[in-house]
Amino acid sequence: MNTFFEKVATVFRDPTLRKRILFTIGALIIFQFLASIPIPGVNKAKLVTFFANNQFLGLLNVFSGGGLSNLSIVMLGVSPYITGSIIMQLVTMMSPTIKAMYQEEGEAGRRKFAQYGRLLTVPLALVSGFGFILLLEQQGIVGTLSLFSLITNIMIIVSGSVMLLWLGELITEFGIGNGVSLIIFSGIVARIPQTISQTAFSFSQSDIPFYIFFVAVAVLIVYAVVYVTEAERPVAVTYAKQVRGNKVYGGVSTYLPLRLTQAGVIPIIFALSLLLFPQLILNFLSKITLTGAIGVFITNASTTLLNLLNNQLVYGITYFFLVVFFTYFYTAVTFDPESISKNLQQGGAFIPGVRPGEATTVHLSKIVTRITLVGALFLGGIAVLPLILKAVSGITSLAIGGTALLIVVSVVLDLIKKIDAQISMREY
Repeated sequence: MNTFFEKVATVFRDPTLRKRILFTIGALIIFQFLASIPIPGVNKAKLVTFFANNQFLGLLNVFSGGGLSNLSIVMLGVSPYITGSIIMQLVTMMSPTIKAMYQEEGEAGRRKFAQYGRLLTVPLALVSGFGFILLLEQQGIVGTLSLFSLITNIMIIVSGSVMLLWLGELITEFGIGNGVSLIIFSGIVARIPQTISQTAFSFSQSDIPFYIFFVAVAVLIVYAVVYVTEAERPVAVTYAKQVRGNKVYGGVSTYLPLRLTQAGVIPIIFALSLLLFPQLILNFLSKITLTGAIGVFITNASTTLLNLLNNQLVYGITYFFLVVFFTYFYTAVTFDPESISKNLQQGGAFIPGVRPGEATTVHLSKIVTRITLVGALFLGGIAVLPLILKAVSGITSLAIGGTALLIVVSVVLDLIKKIDAQISMREY
């Protein structure tokens, strides 16, 4: 406990660290201010009703940081950027040039890779904004728009999404933690007072056992997420002895820590984005009137696919397998056993009982594959657990709350590690 208070005191004593934290808080306050500014011509009463009956919009609201529920100028949030990042990560599997740029060209290559993801944000935001505005217009939430008003609203939405991306980049560079994750985190946390007030307003003594049960489940989920996120598989590494003059160097034994969930919360964010973006497009296509045989086919196919995704069993199974897939996929992109094997060999280190070179690469690949399976199944299970509880209890908000809880816990853990790293650096 004393160590905790000492770290807090260190944070506020150090001027650089204090500025970073205050900058992060200030940027998140600006984001919340932007999320409260609605686009013109919103029918508030119809908006509330529409949101109450649509779980898809509730999940999309998580990624907008709460901006979607107000139809604010940042209603799309960071969802287009996340979708763009997914596309770029998938491209690395198909293009050796892009993969080499991301993994082998160092910091300059990663900056170029990130820039491509930012550029993809604009067309994706245009498509999402256009589809969403037309959907809202058909529901009567936004009045009938002229061509000029439609273009204006779309430009406002796209500009808001790009501005939010810029704000997230500023937090990453001048603040603490990952800016995009913190924006999603702040939007979730900002909704807690409203959720508590709604729960208190509709409180009934007969619901007390349910509340106790769900609080207990939430505590267990938090504990499990923290435990698994921090879990490591140590791989023994020994440095060969080297004689230089009259001195002997090396011979030290250490270990290489391999995390159970190296991807963190990224698979969940990627899986939700991949589920939400097609739903937004299908919602748009199913509502518009198209003429001709092709138009009728597109409308009918969109409606069928949308109904399929709205089926809780299909949605849950798809969500689970997407989380498992993206856990493996992101680990494969970020963890390169061949590169680690080369670094160990060049540093005069080896894994006891394993030959240096290709054998070490194969050995590390097998270990990572096995431990990633455990982490992937855990993340997938935790992700769909709220859907199971919702099916049992009938409470719609649980599915959203479970996803939000996973994101909040993972972001808080990452933020604590970043602050600890900054403190350690200043102490040394």
